Amino acid sequence: MLILRGGAGAFACQPATQWARATLGKLKADSTAGEKFQELVTLMARLRAPGGCPWDREQTFDSIKPYTLEETYEVLDAIDRRDWNGLAEELGDFMLQAVFHAQMAGEQGLFSIGDALDAIKAKLIRRHPHVFGERSADSAADVLRIWGEAKAAEKAENGTAAAGLLASVPRTLPALVEAQQIASRAARAGFDWENPDQVLEKLHEELAEFDQARRNASQPELEDELGDLLFVLVNLARFVKVDPEQALRRTNAKFRDRFGYIERKLAERGRKLEDSNIGEMEALWQEAKR
Repeated sequence: MLILRGGAGAFACQPATQWARATLGKLKADSTAGEKFQELVTLMARLRAPGGCPWDREQTFDSIKPYTLEETYEVLDAIDRRDWNGLAEELGDFMLQAVFHAQMAGEQGLFSIGDALDAIKAKLIRRHPHVFGERSADSAADVLRIWGEAKAAEKAENGTAAAGLLASVPRTLPALVEAQQIASRAARAGFDWENPDQVLEKLHEELAEFDQARRNASQPELEDELGDLLFVLVNLARFVKVDPEQALRRTNAKFRDRFGYIERKLAERGRKLEDSNIGEMEALWQEAKR
């Protein structure tokens, strides 16, 4: 039984046993990665074919989008937990998303998985002239500059360069990731502070403005000022070379662990959260930190 996992539940499909044995049994244990990838492509095509899986066959680009996002975050979660066996499985699920989208595109005559592979191979070669060409790069900063120049040249060639520096940053990104990308691009164009101290000064300025908005009891103003605060913090993270998304994920995990400790300790005492009080929970929180 093949299980396609998703937030809405598990969807079970049973490929024809004879077909599965005949097709999937051809590859040896020492098959190459390319052969195994082709096996995945073949399997996906079978699931979408007449007589395949009803659930798979009714999916569209739009209906699959939530699963693509879910699998992305499950990969990140496995990395955060240092669950390497789990990461191998999640990367497989992640690759399935690319194969699934490409299969649907192929059915509509849009492109194939081979086209997608050709595109990323060509892009990597084009954007690494310091490896595959005559350019040289002595540092990561040089590589980023060369990458940016190659990307700009591609846009000019495709006629999309006039849209603006930030236009290609998707507005559908999580807000924290979007802030990272637009701030970094503006900084590379010279629109930036000179050092972290200046960013900290701006942070204090925004804190004062947020406090004033709080005193004014203006919800729209509070939202606006809180957004400004978060944006400055993203820039501060950039200056000190900390990924704000990863930093927040680690803090979230730390909070989960410590709050879980409170729940476990209360349970050992035969009590629940609602039976406790802030003083007791704070004491247990401090215990969890030790």
